[in-house]
Amino acid sequence: MSHTHPSHTAEQTVKFGQVALTLEDVVAVAKGANAQLHTSQAYQDYIEKGAHFIDSLLDEEGVVYGVTTGYGDSCTVTVGLDLVHELPLHLSRFHGCGLGDVLSIEQARAVMACRLNSLALGKSGVSYALLKRIETLLNLNITPVIPEEGSVGASGDLTPLSYLAGVLVGEREVFYQGQRQATSVVYQQVGITPLTLRPKEGLALMNGTAVMTALACLAYDRAQYLARLSARITAMASLTLKGNSNHFDDILFAAKPHPGQNQIAAWIQQDLNHHEHPRNSDRLQDRYSIRCAPHIIGVLQDALPFMRQFIETELNSANDNPIVDGEGEHILHGGHFYGGHIAFVMDSMKNAIANIADLIDRQMALVMDPKFNNGLPANLSAAKGRRQAINHGFKAVQIGVSAWTAEALKNTMPASVFSRSTECHNQDKVSMGTIAARDCLRVLQLTEQTAAAALLAMTQGINLRIEQQELCQSSLTPSLLKTLSQVRADFEPLVEDRPLEALLRQTVEKIQLGQWEVCH
Repeated sequence: MSHTHPSHTAEQTVKFGQVALTLEDVVAVAKGANAQLHTSQAYQDYIEKGAHFIDSLLDEEGVVYGVTTGYGDSCTVTVGLDLVHELPLHLSRFHGCGLGDVLSIEQARAVMACRLNSLALGKSGVSYALLKRIETLLNLNITPVIPEEGSVGASGDLTPLSYLAGVLVGEREVFYQGQRQATSVVYQQVGITPLTLRPKEGLALMNGTAVMTALACLAYDRAQYLARLSARITAMASLTLKGNSNHFDDILFAAKPHPGQNQIAAWIQQDLNHHEHPRNSDRLQDRYSIRCAPHIIGVLQDALPFMRQFIETELNSANDNPIVDGEGEHILHGGHFYGGHIAFVMDSMKNAIANIADLIDRQMALVMDPKFNNGLPANLSAAKGRRQAINHGFKAVQIGVSAWTAEALKNTMPASVFSRSTECHNQDKVSMGTIAARDCLRVLQLTEQTAAAALLAMTQGINLRIEQQELCQSSLTPSLLKTLSQVRADFEPLVEDRPLEALLRQTVEKIQLGQWEVCH
């Protein structure tokens, strides 16, 4: 996993405090945009009301979960007022047990943006100084090192978010200037004084859904792009196979009006220059992986609006416990840390994405096999004459696509149904939202790998059709020509066998950066 510095878009600033964030805002911060917390005195006073209300309860010796009590099942344990100010530090420290790979800098910045936005709603009893510190870290590109394993998704992302809390108090490690360093060393270097967390602030930082929500925002961004890219790949596969473009006719799709499905069909139709090349093959009906591609990709396209609604509602929610109503002076104990909506979106998204991997795998199988590819050489090898006997084209790449697809399909088991009772049966039903999000990102990675292989293979297939004078390049649509020209700039036609790993990795990276032309 890459831990390189994100490209900083200094000209872009995302505002926090009195405006709702979008998925795109989180992605922008993840990629390096500045954060700007609302600065008006009225807003600062609003935030401070919650913190002052907590202080007043302590003065009155009130009982507040996680402030004057232990955490979780230990809520019956009373904490003496002389120890209350140490409790947040202990919370951050005993949760410092994450394992596995660590989040990328981009992912960790997204986590910080999500947590800042939730706390900036003013329902968590934190100080304005805490919000400013997260803003400062984002703008200085000081990013917590966050292990990705250890959250069951309720009571929030406790363990991974403890690494943000730990950094705020000057502990743990950060990524800074391309290096993994001790937080204390970096703070000395840039002149930052560690925070002393106020009584509710440790719980407010950690008891929420920021990690799963951040990963969901990034997953959504990639899934949205992948839907368009897989439509483009399908058009390229259809040309490679001399397919029947009538399968994507707008009159046909008017009879089954799922809007996302029909959008996919329209994109493919536009790419295929439908009216000029209505049918190039002798087959009345292409195989399902071509003919039904809009129905497969369209499931994701139609699901994206509800997925956005779920993710953005979670993003713009106060999702810790207890909720602090500073104005009405109420402490409201509940379960807003539960990540069920994000878990459902991530479980659903990985299923739809894996189906696209399976679609591309089937398209690849068709174009490689001379029994099905309508006159192309086996494995799309461009070798000639006697050299054909020793050259194998995309044979191994297609095996790789099958392997990546199989792994993607294996990861579609919904994580949310594997709830485990934990923490002395206090957390007896949990969301598993963060595991679902990590699964979804893995499925996306594997599917992007299949897409990278297909971009290369279908470009080779179209090149062969042009070479065989079965396709005229001048008849290709501008949108499809743009993609072909981009791929050809990196990819010399595969005539003699050569290792393709570096090219495949480069192509995957360009997919993840959204650099392949997919718009019309």
